[in-house]
Amino acid sequence: MVRRKNNHVSGTNQSFSNSQQHSRFEDADEDLTTESSNLQNSVVLSDKAMEDDSTCVPDDVSFMDADDGKTSADYYFDSYSHFGIHEEMLKDVVRTKTYQNVIYQNKFLFKDKVVLDVGAGTGILSLFCAKAGAAHVYAVECSHMADMAKEIVETNGFSNVVTVLKGKIEEIDLPIAKVDIIVSEWMGYFLLFENMLNTVLYARDKWLVNDGVILPDKASLYLTAIEDADYKEDKIEFWNNVYGFNMSCIKRQAMMEPLVDTVGQNQIVTNCQLLKTMDISKMVPGDASFTAPFKLVAERDDYIHALVAYFDVSFTKCHKLMGFSTGPKSRSTHWKQTVLYLEDVLTICEGEALTGSMTVAPNKKNPRDVDIMLQYSLNGRRCTASKSQQYKMR
Repeated sequence: MVRRKNNHVSGTNQSFSNSQQHSRFEDADEDLTTESSNLQNSVVLSDKAMEDDSTCVPDDVSFMDADDGKTSADYYFDSYSHFGIHEEMLKDVVRTKTYQNVIYQNKFLFKDKVVLDVGAGTGILSLFCAKAGAAHVYAVECSHMADMAKEIVETNGFSNVVTVLKGKIEEIDLPIAKVDIIVSEWMGYFLLFENMLNTVLYARDKWLVNDGVILPDKASLYLTAIEDADYKEDKIEFWNNVYGFNMSCIKRQAMMEPLVDTVGQNQIVTNCQLLKTMDISKMVPGDASFTAPFKLVAERDDYIHALVAYFDVSFTKCHKLMGFSTGPKSRSTHWKQTVLYLEDVLTICEGEALTGSMTVAPNKKNPRDVDIMLQYSLNGRRCTASKSQQYKMR
């Protein structure tokens, strides 16, 4: 289950100088740069009047309901019929403006090309592609939002360029053999929760020409550690004593549920660690499962209450490298960050390292859900700990 806390406000964007290597995202209009991940600056977009997003996450995905026979995947698709979700996604200027900039500033990629929009939603990416000069765009959307997308396309005068197809990508037939470009916002929370990666890979293998382009084509998952005493005390330790009663069994369950929320910059205690880079053009189904080691080095004396995961996205086929970060030192996105609370409160001194590994795999019953196994150890001057914890994103 994904929860949201309301009392955290992310810190102001600041430069964070260190010796770690970083990528360079550029905006062609303003020739500005973005530090990719490694706790650097925010995403660069041509619209300077960007507003931070403080939106809600989608409704929880349900398990099998005996009355209607729907699976959690069915409820996931149904949830994307709700207008509020699309409103919040479109108001996520980091996401929307980045896609707009990528498409408009790289019209040479789209001119007279056939495009497939996987998970089209309102059709906004399809409209960007059509306006950039695409010969035709096929917008595939499974939820009832497909009906709205069709009307939106007609209202804006692009019916001759954009064809909206309602259904799952694995179950529809395109009226053509191949496409030149696939665009998709396939990323989910924690990059992999409720993602459409396998759907994009299916579309790639079935319809994309050999030298075709997928946008975005790379994503990287990162890990860091934070101090978060106030929230953990308020929402996790609360269950130890509820009006004089021990309800710690609920605490154990709550600890297994990663939290999706915005983390303040001043909470960050360690460096960040690259866990996994995904090259969509080369991946095969199953590559989303992985085990990655990490070494998080403390940058100050402090406590560690949780680990935080976030991801960067890159559009490497553009004229200039473009992309955005969902990290805590970047502008807020609707993906926010994913917080995994530790059972132990770790005391760490500057220069000491929290080491371990993280294993991530889609849930066997519902591959849109994610199972996480965390192993960590600390052998410091003031604290020694070694533990394994399991998390379930549902």
